[in-house]
Amino acid sequence: MAKKSTPGLNTGSMADISFLLLTFFLLTSSINTDQGIQRRLPPALTGDEKPPEINKRNVMKILVNMYDQLLVNDEPMDDVRQLKARTIEFITNPSNNPHMSEIKLKFIEELGAEAPVSSGVISLQSDRGTSYKAYIAVQDQLTAAFNEIRDSYSQQQFGKTFDNLTEGQREIVKKVVPVSISEAEPSNYGGKK
Repeated sequence: MAKKSTPGLNTGSMADISFLLLTFFLLTSSINTDQGIQRRLPPALTGDEKPPEINKRNVMKILVNMYDQLLVNDEPMDDVRQLKARTIEFITNPSNNPHMSEIKLKFIEELGAEAPVSSGVISLQSDRGTSYKAYIAVQDQLTAAFNEIRDSYSQQQFGKTFDNLTEGQREIVKKVVPVSISEAEPSNYGGKK
């Protein structure tokens, strides 16, 4: 008896279909690659322009050294989690302390009124040997502080949190509570590269 052959499947068009599906999914799917810390940088100075003068009382200096130790206004801070409360106190200056940021009334056009705006600036400097983990922990605390101040003002002015505001209301809050963080080039105090 002769062997009976089994008919084969034509798979040539199968490769074409799988290639088209692969192409379709690559073109229609989005790959989120945004990484990093979102900060709006100040406009660049022109060649003859000088940076604005800032009163020393309006600057809170934060230094993270190569051993991940934190200094706030030249005083050691044992726990980075204390930085949030210290930043909030400095920026809002509820007791009108002459050693903390100055609060000035500024006319906000969208509000049609004056609002108290802090002149405070957070000056952050790290060492080249500072660990990424310590640097991000400091950034997290600073971001949380400004978010809390914005939420507090949003509740006071509009009765809801910053995230629940309309885009126009958010712009008002951003003008009243600007995120004023100045980062200096990392230093090389410890000699570590």
